[in-house]
Amino acid sequence: MYGSNALNAYKNNSVNFAPKEQLLLMLVDGAVRFSKMARQALEDKDIKESHKNLIKVQDIFTELMITLDTSAGEWAKQLYSVYDFIKNRLFEINLKKDLKMMDELIPVIEEVRNTWHEAYERSKGMRR
Repeated sequence: MYGSNALNAYKNNSVNFAPKEQLLLMLVDGAVRFSKMARQALEDKDIKESHKNLIKVQDIFTELMITLDTSAGEWAKQLYSVYDFIKNRLFEINLKKDLKMMDELIPVIEEVRNTWHEAYERSKGMRR
């Protein structure tokens, strides 16, 4: 019991005190993780589990859309469109329970994650 509470406290603190860049990376990492969990649940025909994880990924992309400053330039508007595409596709996958569509979408989600990780690494190099 204590170990579980300590782990939860650690997780809460790591989120509550993380810089915004780290939070963004945690979100995109979570999107990949939950999308793969949803895919496995779809393959296993576990509708409840797939729904739960698809909603988590949708929620992550909703958060990314809300926090994106689209006045930052054309790149931000294009990124918003990518997020919107992913959210709409997740909704469609959840309705149809379509494994093939999920297999097509996961690389897009991974690419978003990889892009943010690369941007973070580049920004660290520029700050030195």
